[in-house]
Amino acid sequence: MATIALDGTYSVDPQLTGIGVYSRRLIETLLTLDTPHRFLICYRLSRFRRRQYFLRPGSIPGARARFRTRVYQEKLTFWLPWQAQIFHSLAQRPPAFHFHQEIVTVFDIFPITGENYSTPDFRQKFSALLREAAGRAARVITSSHATENQLIAHVQVPREKIRMIPLGVDLPAVLLSPEERLRERERLLGKGCEMILSVGVLQTRKNTLNMLKALKTLPPQYKLVLSGGNGYGSEAIHAFIRSESLEERVKLLGHVDDERLASLYQAASVFLFPSFEEGFGIPVLEALAGGVPVVTSNVSSMPEVGGEAALYVNPHDPSDLAQKVVQAVEDLPLREGLIQKGYARAREFTWRRTAEATLAVYDEVLNL
Repeated sequence: MATIALDGTYSVDPQLTGIGVYSRRLIETLLTLDTPHRFLICYRLSRFRRRQYFLRPGSIPGARARFRTRVYQEKLTFWLPWQAQIFHSLAQRPPAFHFHQEIVTVFDIFPITGENYSTPDFRQKFSALLREAAGRAARVITSSHATENQLIAHVQVPREKIRMIPLGVDLPAVLLSPEERLRERERLLGKGCEMILSVGVLQTRKNTLNMLKALKTLPPQYKLVLSGGNGYGSEAIHAFIRSESLEERVKLLGHVDDERLASLYQAASVFLFPSFEEGFGIPVLEALAGGVPVVTSNVSSMPEVGGEAALYVNPHDPSDLAQKVVQAVEDLPLREGLIQKGYARAREFTWRRTAEATLAVYDEVLNL
């Protein structure tokens, strides 16, 4: 039996990012597994009060593992390394203290590989933290082979040190009927419209500008719904919408909660996710699980996630985006085939599988 400390800081954010979703669902699922290990869920001081909204005793049905919570703050909690045999950083950064053994999950390294995806200051800070975390870790977990290969090429992490563990997806609690999906779409956009949905922060890396350029070439009944807040490069995106008079064809929703997001996926005619670079791409799985055809990039991790259940595009070519969107909406046999393959593909990715594989990494490191 060992004590495993995990950084739960991002699991309590009110608007969960991909790291937040991973942190929350991994921790929740680990606590349902049959294991002798105990867990310390650590929160930075700025989030410690929010822990009351997550992991309350008895809040996870079937939880058998014992867990405790700890403040995790430099200088204040210097004693923490003596309370755990392993520290697992879930946010691709090194812990503030040196533990006996460390594991880090790395989702993506876009600040290192892409100069146009973030500010120079962020790139410099991210690079330093990532290199330190990977160097100190006994094992580095990634969610895709794409990120694994980038770590080897750009951060010089030895391949034998990396363990690739795909993420999971929560299947919708309710699947809407075709009639209900149409009504939800009409409620949002009006009658006779085709809804292109994209989920993610509005930023350069997500390729939002090329989505808008593709939209311009499509018939007027096609409208784009963007769910996500503003990120790096969003000013250019908003300026393009204004300069091209696309206000009537683009609906900006900002961040939406999980319940509404599930409805949006099912209301969509097609889900468009043409990112230039992703560590995994949870929205692709969420869309597949919701029964909507997916058009996504033929680069980075997206083909690993979508498999044969998605249509792939050159993310640099707006005309390719437009063509594949029309295919996914108007080629009915193709559309139905993608939907059925999508349901099957989504069922392959479970958080239990993610947690079990992570637990195996803990046992591996404990035996080093």
